[in-house]
Amino acid sequence: MKKQWIQIHPNDAVAVALEPLGKGQTIVGENFEVTLKEDIPQGHKFTLHPIKKGEALLKYGHPIGEATQDIDSGSWVHTHNMKTRLNDELTYEYHPDFKPLEKKDPRTFMGYKRENGKAGVRNEIWIIPTVGCVNNTAAAIEKACQDLVGENVEAVCAFGHPYGCSQMGDDQENTRKILSDLIVHPNAGGVLVLGLGCENSNISELKKLLGDEDLSRVEFVNSQDYEDEIEEGINRVRKLAEKMKDDKRVPIPVDELIIGLKCGGSDGLSGITANPTVGAFSDLLVAQGGTTILTEVPEMFGAETLLMNRAANEEIFDQTVELINGFKQYFKANHQVVYENPSPGNKKGGISTLEDKSLGCTQKSGSAPVEGVLSYGERVKSKGLNLLQAPGNDLVAATALAASGAQIVLFTTGRGTPFASPVPTIKISSNSDLVRRKPKWIDFNCGVLVEDTTLPELANQFFDFVIDTASGRKTTSEEAGFHDMAIFKQGVTL
Repeated sequence: MKKQWIQIHPNDAVAVALEPLGKGQTIVGENFEVTLKEDIPQGHKFTLHPIKKGEALLKYGHPIGEATQDIDSGSWVHTHNMKTRLNDELTYEYHPDFKPLEKKDPRTFMGYKRENGKAGVRNEIWIIPTVGCVNNTAAAIEKACQDLVGENVEAVCAFGHPYGCSQMGDDQENTRKILSDLIVHPNAGGVLVLGLGCENSNISELKKLLGDEDLSRVEFVNSQDYEDEIEEGINRVRKLAEKMKDDKRVPIPVDELIIGLKCGGSDGLSGITANPTVGAFSDLLVAQGGTTILTEVPEMFGAETLLMNRAANEEIFDQTVELINGFKQYFKANHQVVYENPSPGNKKGGISTLEDKSLGCTQKSGSAPVEGVLSYGERVKSKGLNLLQAPGNDLVAATALAASGAQIVLFTTGRGTPFASPVPTIKISSNSDLVRRKPKWIDFNCGVLVEDTTLPELANQFFDFVIDTASGRKTTSEEAGFHDMAIFKQGVTL
């Protein structure tokens, strides 16, 4: 029988409607019986006992805010009668609370083994502009080279962006780091770096960040150096395609996979279905020696101690504290409050406060210990679960995950979105209705978790799905021909 509601943790003061519930309906649990005082939309919360003004409201076994008025049992709980309890920077203590995962032999996927030892899940040609001035040139080259797409060249795509010049300090360095990270990404079997010639983040500057990386499959073109830069770019892309003609997929252990974890357009079911499934997947991959990356730092606020206490050691704990408080300082430096979240779509879906959102969001990290903390644009060094400095914005965060080395991004959603990222982006629905309404947006349905499937069953099914995607199965956004990228803009524009 399909569940109508769920109390996530036995200590919770609220339950969540898994489908629309009607006023007057009686809800019976092990230790409570309440009659609903009003209609409860799907994904929204209702009280299981009376709540006093100022009292903490528990969900996931943790506070998600406090009541702004007395609330009767069976009442709808949302932004009209509760508020956040979040504050600014805090002092934290390390209380380790994790168990290392039981190691398992890694499965394999069919991927591309690169000369530098890295593994790719796609064999694409990427055209990367150094500056927004040449975006249209890159797009013209992309369009002219679509005839190359076939067995060995899986896509030719240009990644336009508005940056690369008129930036200063760390803001400019962030642009350079993201571009240089993408230039050497293993999903690209060939890369054309397209410059203008007079920009701050020019080809010479990017080469400094590339160091001793293998650039045998990277071509560089400064547009100001050629009479017809489009023709030159097309010739270089065809040269790259020739180098890729013998590339073949081979079996590779999944311990070479790096998977980014992201959510967007979340609803009240995201933390109950899709995010826990991704968390279970993360544990399965980490147990087999693989790597996952959790980002969206502002959506850790309110749940950060759960991650801090899973730090593998005190050094990682200190780095996690710096990650959280550093991002709070970024908000304050720009005269913004740290809890200006959730979004209008989140609220419509039943998420009331940032703590509510964060406790659901961090479900994607599973239970593995945190093995690494990455700054924006930094590539993964440690296997296992990593935390990455990046905002919650979907395109910016997904690009940051790819730049840090993720070959695939997992994107859970309750409301849906057609966006993509530089790497295959698997859209995972928190509810079955979204799949029915938007089949061209969604790749995998986790709504069945509250219908007829258990979490272990669904996690194993999803693991198989990710392996298939890594082995060449296209995502819905890839089928649509979408490839997006966005850089975190933080500073002054000259």
